[in-house]
Amino acid sequence: MSEFREAVSPLIATLPRRELAHMIRLVRTLYHLGRLESYRQLIAPELPATARFNPGHDSVMMGYDFHLTEDGARLIEVNTNAGGSLLSYLAHVPESALAALDLPHRLKAQLLRSFAAEMGSFGGTAPERPGRIAIVDETPNRQFLYPEMEVFSELFRQWGSEAVIADPSELEAGAAGVSCRGERIDLIYNRHCDFYLESEPMAGIRAAYLSGSVCLTPNPFTYGLLADKRRMVLWSDADQLARLGLGEAERTLLAEIVPQCHLLRDMGREALWKERKGWVFKPVSRFGSRGVLLGRKVSRKRFEELEAGETLVQRLAEPSITGEDSETPMKTDFRLYAYRSHILGVAARLYQGQVTNLRTAGGGFAPVRVV
Repeated sequence: MSEFREAVSPLIATLPRRELAHMIRLVRTLYHLGRLESYRQLIAPELPATARFNPGHDSVMMGYDFHLTEDGARLIEVNTNAGGSLLSYLAHVPESALAALDLPHRLKAQLLRSFAAEMGSFGGTAPERPGRIAIVDETPNRQFLYPEMEVFSELFRQWGSEAVIADPSELEAGAAGVSCRGERIDLIYNRHCDFYLESEPMAGIRAAYLSGSVCLTPNPFTYGLLADKRRMVLWSDADQLARLGLGEAERTLLAEIVPQCHLLRDMGREALWKERKGWVFKPVSRFGSRGVLLGRKVSRKRFEELEAGETLVQRLAEPSITGEDSETPMKTDFRLYAYRSHILGVAARLYQGQVTNLRTAGGGFAPVRVV
């Protein structure tokens, strides 16, 4: 737990109210876009079978990450298993013991409503409390955010749901359903980063998900709609968005906030090398900042190794700086946590180096002051 707390920064990040409003509009615009049948049909051929299956519900704890540039907010990426929400709370209330009992009633109610809505949509009924929930990740007790999973588990138990934290190998899962230690699981809160359920350890959960015998949230359907980095190529294509039927105001907003994005295979590699300092290279299939390369830092050898069809080329959007007058100024990104189109909270993550991390001394999650 001490290491977990060290990922909270003593600095305070400031966010202009106008930019926060733009970020919120962007979240709601993307949610609306994801519900357009024309959009779903367009991207369907690019998706694996698990992401073409619509389970009838959404995904809890979405995360939308932004940099605040000199020209305003810019969307960096979208996540479906966005961790750190309770670290963000701890940044605002550092004296908290980080236990479910210490969470404010409003926050607990918001979180639990989202899980109830998922279960209700899955079952085709009014929102309801799952009887038993499994929080699933790869070797969860070795994950940095394991203390956060423990708080969620405690929160679910206070709610009246049985809860267990488990590795996929601890589940008995298949088309007939999912159980753990002989007890049937109604809902899986999925913290695992195999987003499309393609690996062997996730095969049983995949079978249960596709048969509709368990509520899996987040799920491959929502990931394919909004969090697969390849979607950002479409979001930065105004002409294509117009053909999909997105309104002019929404297209204008996307043009302002979503950086220009392409797949490497669609760009001339030699010309791109000459302009590399203005771009960022991201593997489309990895999460967080793993494998992300700033163009100004990449070597020619590494550049040539980038897979053409698996690399997103994104226009560089420089992050803002928090603590410019301090001894350790920090690069800053902002994350909006959301369920559907409802904003659950805003966080800042402070870091040094090329990409976001929770290891920089004095960095980590920081409170946000809206000005």
